[in-house]
Amino acid sequence: MLFIIGSITVLACVLGGYAAMGGHLAVLWQPFEVVIIVGAAIGAFIISNPKTVLGRCGKAMVTLLKGSRYNKESYLELLSLQYQVFKIAKTRGLLALEQHIEKPEESSLFQQFPKFHGDHHAVVFLCDYLRLMSLGSDNPHELENLMDEELETHHQEHAQISGAIQTMADGMPALGIVAAVLGVIKTMGSITEPPEVLGKLIGGALVGTFLGVWISYGFLAPIASSLKAVYEAEAKYFQCMKAGLLAHLHGYAPAVSVEYARKVLLSDIRPTFYEVEEATSALPPA
Repeated sequence: MLFIIGSITVLACVLGGYAAMGGHLAVLWQPFEVVIIVGAAIGAFIISNPKTVLGRCGKAMVTLLKGSRYNKESYLELLSLQYQVFKIAKTRGLLALEQHIEKPEESSLFQQFPKFHGDHHAVVFLCDYLRLMSLGSDNPHELENLMDEELETHHQEHAQISGAIQTMADGMPALGIVAAVLGVIKTMGSITEPPEVLGKLIGGALVGTFLGVWISYGFLAPIASSLKAVYEAEAKYFQCMKAGLLAHLHGYAPAVSVEYARKVLLSDIRPTFYEVEEATSALPPA
């Protein structure tokens, strides 16, 4: 929603301001300038990125339109889930979680927490490390290093997408100059025309520079920044699970492990201690 509101604001302010100062919007209609700039940018984008990144960029635009799905309620649910998992592990042992770990899609435990259960990557992350712990990998430092490696790989995959869009944004002004230069070359071929004709040709050529800069700083660069923020929010969700798991491995009680997980969250989305306590108290028996 914010992406749509921001885009409309950019369009309205730039085009509305230009029209308000007496400019003619029809002059800005230069379809072949758009073909040169946008077409060249798309071609360069395809050349510079592997097929996997190209595919993920399409999905990233859907993610951008939806916005981050991680809010205070999501984290409160996640903390409640961790409390329930750690309570079962403390009272009945990790083997009691085996049925949930091996078939998470059928798990009655995970189904109590629909937002988490619907996040495939989060479910796999939690189940993988619970499985390792049940198999005897109980060294907190070794598991922390392994988690860091996995999270760093996940971060790199996301950085490829936002970085690819940012690179396209950086090159767009230069492609606008290319379109403008081609427009000037076309104008020089009509140098014998009267001033009113030359003025129209020169104005059309300058539209290329305008479009390159406008598309870059008005749309593409903000899209890259917004995607980066969405991916950082997702990374924080995984870091919350990591902190809770490591605290559990150190032998802390479920409530203390959940408090470790809560502390890694940003202040604007972090549930209070009492909100977590109230949510965990309302959970059904483990």
